[in-house]
Amino acid sequence: MIKIKDLRKTFGPIVAVDGVSFNVAKGEVMGFLGPNGAGKSTVMRMVSCFLQPDGGTAEVCGFDIIQNPIAVRNHIGYLAENVPAYSEMAVGAFLNFVCDARGLQGKARKEALDKTIAMCHIESVYHQTIETLSKGYKRRVGLAQALIHNPPVLIMDEPTDGLDPNQKHEVRQLISRMAKEKCIVVSTHILEEVEAVCDRAIIIAKGKILADSTPAKLKEEYSGTLDEVFRKITAHKVA
Repeated sequence: MIKIKDLRKTFGPIVAVDGVSFNVAKGEVMGFLGPNGAGKSTVMRMVSCFLQPDGGTAEVCGFDIIQNPIAVRNHIGYLAENVPAYSEMAVGAFLNFVCDARGLQGKARKEALDKTIAMCHIESVYHQTIETLSKGYKRRVGLAQALIHNPPVLIMDEPTDGLDPNQKHEVRQLISRMAKEKCIVVSTHILEEVEAVCDRAIIIAKGKILADSTPAKLKEEYSGTLDEVFRKITAHKVA
C-alpha cells in the first residue's frame, strides 16, 4: 500500500533523506526507528504530501505523491509529532472541521464522530478548547483527526508521546486491532512499543536505511535487546 523508491530530500547543504526505499503492505505494522535528525519525520512528511521530494518516487494505494497528492491525502491518516490543531477551537468543533475537510456529511459524519470519539476516549473533553487540554488529551485528539475518515493507511509520529501508561496501553491495543485492515507506519523512540505492536522494524540514520527486519530477528542477529540493537546499529552513524 506504500511503495517508496530512492526518496531523497535536502535542506541546503544538509541531506535529510538519502535514497530511501521500502514497501509496506496491508496488514503490516512497521516501526520506523532512528535517532533524532535521522530523517524519519521528513520521509513521513513526503509520503503524506506535506513536503515534496528532491528525487525518487512514492506511491500510496497506487497514487503517486507528486502526480496525485489529493488522492494520496484521502487515503492517509497522518498524526504529526507536534499534533497541529487550532488551539482556540473546542475538540468537537475541530473534529467537525476535519469532517468538513474530509467530505464527511450527514449520517456518515455522525457515525465517524461517534466511533472515533469512543475509540480515542475523548468524550469527557469534547466541549473543551484544545488549548486547555493536557498533552495526553491533545495527543488523543490528534489521533482522532487521523482516524476519523477510516483511512487504509496510517502514518503516526510518536503516537503515545505524553500519554500515561494506561493510555499508552489503550493506544497500542487500538493499533493492534486496526492492523489487520490497514497499513500502519509508527515512528517512535519507545522501543518497547515497537516490540508490542510492530511486526517489522526499519532503522534509519543520517537519511539512510541501516536495517530492515522483524524485531525478533534483529535481537537474534545482534544478540541483545532491541535497545542494544538500536545503539549498535546507529552509534557509528551519529558520532
